[in-house]
Formats: sequence, structure tokens, C-alpha cells
Amino acid sequence: MAHFPAEQALSAASLPVSMLGPPCLLWFLVVTFLVPRGQPLTPQDFEEEEDETETAWPLSSAVPCDYDHCRHLQVPCKELQRAGPEACLCPGLSSPAQPPDPPRMGEVRIVAEEGRAVVHWCAPSSPVLLYWLLLWDGSEAAQKGPPLNATVRRAELKGLKPGGVYVICVVAVNEAGASPVPEAGGEGRKAADIPPFGPCSRLVVPPNPHTLVHAAIGVGMALALVSCAALVWHFCLRDRWGCPRRATARASGAL
Repeated sequence: MAHFPAEQALSAASLPVSMLGPPCLLWFLVVTFLVPRGQPLTPQDFEEEEDETETAWPLSSAVPCDYDHCRHLQVPCKELQRAGPEACLCPGLSSPAQPPDPPRMGEVRIVAEEGRAVVHWCAPSSPVLLYWLLLWDGSEAAQKGPPLNATVRRAELKGLKPGGVYVICVVAVNEAGASPVPEAGGEGRKAADIPPFGPCSRLVVPPNPHTLVHAAIGVGMALALVSCAALVWHFCLRDRWGCPRRATARASGAL
């Protein structure tokens, strides 16, 4: 069987088929029909590649959804994505398999005349199903409020005593559990420093203004009675013993 050098094998592709032997004919057929040949790219091919690149990133022009962690009755961000005419991005959330992070306590407005307070908070960056409030009034046991919807960011406390000191905490709950709150309770909780931007806040209810007015009126009446009693006592002594100045004048005139 004859062996061909590489140069002869390459030049054999240009010879007529009738001049090639059986091995060369087989090699020629393989090179001609089985080996794919590259096709030159046209400008239209480049345009198609550019279109594919542009459509591969549909979220590049998306804007953040109109979602506020602190807004009362805030619609969930997933519903905003489905209802919006354009695509929007939601803030990142932790895993639903983990308990939620603690909410952040916001403004607490106290209405001392009515013995109530309005509490605001901000939702954590976690999936939340509901909230509830915990209230300490000096005892070890906390008073637990009713469950609140996940869209709620504001609640009202009633029955607060004038001059009372309370600690209020907001708890977020999902299927994995509840968010943590400080462990101290009762007087220890009041004495401890409550961290800012946490789930708890200390409420100091001022005295009722009506009570202060009544107390001021009482003190004024008491002072008026004391003043009247002092004047009566003074005039009674003067009528009984006489005026000291007159007695001195009479004694000097007799001399």
C-alpha cells in the first residue's frame, strides 16, 4: 500500500477524480462532503446579534417599586409588581424559612388627656404575615395585643394611666416564628437602655392637664385661706392688746 507525503496529500484535492487511487478517492470524498465549511458573516448577522443582546436584559430599565417600609396599609411589593403597567424592582427580603428581623419602632404620639398613645413602626426586610404589640406596665408579664395585618404600620393603645411609665414592643411573625424582643422584663426593662431604632420604646405618660388645673386651684384656695386666717389673727390681736405704735406714742407724751 502506497504512502503519500503531506504535500502530495494536500495537492491531491485539486486533481481530477479519475487520476486518484482508491485511498486518495476516499480521502477526497471525506474532505469534500463531510468536513463543514465556514460561511462568511454578513452585516445582517451582526444586526441579529445586537438584537439578541438588547433583549437579553429586560430588567435593565426597571425602576424600584413604590414601596415604603414605614407606610401604613402598604400594599405588598409582589402585588405592586403584578398590578403595575411596567416592570419594577422589589427590595430584597430574607428567607421565609427564617424568623423575621425585628421591626423598627417609629414615632410614638401620646394623648395624655385621653389616656392613649398612637404607635408607628417600619416593616423589616423579611417576609411578614402579621404583627402584634407587647406592653409592659411595671409587671413581669407582658400584655399581648390582637394580631394585626401585615399591611398595618400603626396601632393605638388605650387605657394608659396619667403619670405611668410603660414599655411597648412590636413583634413581626411569619411561618418560621416571631422576631426577637429584649429579654428583660418589668422594672429591669425600664432601667435598661433601650437601643434606638429597635423594636421597643419607653412611654412616659404626663399627668392629665385637668388634674394639674385642679391641683393648682386647690393650692390657690389653700393659700387664700391661710392669708385670711393670718389677717384675722392680726386684727384680733390688735383689738385686744392695742396697736404697739399708739402705746409707745402715749408713753412718750406723758413724759
